[in-house]
Amino acid sequence: MCYYNSISIAKGSKVKLKGKTKELPVIERGLQSGFEYANWPIIKSNQDDFTLALGHWELIAPWVNNTIDVMKGREKFNTLNATAERLFESKLFKQPTLKRRCLVLSSGFYEWRHFKPTGAKKEIAYPYFISLKDQPFFFMAGIFQPWVDIESGETMDTFSIVTTKANALMEQIHNKKKRMPTILNEEQANAWLDPNINETTIRELANHQIDENLMTSFTLKKSFRNELNPKESFFYPELNEQKLF
Repeated sequence: MCYYNSISIAKGSKVKLKGKTKELPVIERGLQSGFEYANWPIIKSNQDDFTLALGHWELIAPWVNNTIDVMKGREKFNTLNATAERLFESKLFKQPTLKRRCLVLSSGFYEWRHFKPTGAKKEIAYPYFISLKDQPFFFMAGIFQPWVDIESGETMDTFSIVTTKANALMEQIHNKKKRMPTILNEEQANAWLDPNINETTIRELANHQIDENLMTSFTLKKSFRNELNPKESFFYPELNEQKLF
């Protein structure tokens, strides 16, 4: 699943959506875990326009009243991701999917590949960083839900990243659950933000698998989460026994 994300937006970077071009603020987050339950940049539709906002990464149900109940809910399940195939089956996800779709900005994400080298007694988890070729940032499909803490009065937009079945590359990297975030190109991103698209189109976009030839990946140190540069590549000779797509 997509629980670890990265974003790097340089000064002067622009995004074009809904016929409008806007300059993005400088953002640099080499690694953020969804389990930090912190804010992340998302793009929301605003009639014929769009806005960049910070959303709380973890979709919170409108019937949850306060942060204590939110934390209790995390003990049972997490809503960092939303499974594309079940969006319309879920009481929590159905209305956001129909009415409140967003784009989650990303420059790449982290996943683990499980592989048993020759002579090893068990499989080893090797971390990878996955991004798109020649694209400093891209769009992941998301859904959002405004939430109010009844006790404090705090309001926020909360969101989940939509995930789909893995393509040929991600089947080999995320080879246990074989999932990946739903990554959309500009045309698809515009459609995803369109409030007037029908359920069939929503399903098609949510389940979209980006062409694996547009993606690139490399291995990282197993300690990457504690490194100053988490995206520094690291070579594992044993992985040459079974090369990726």
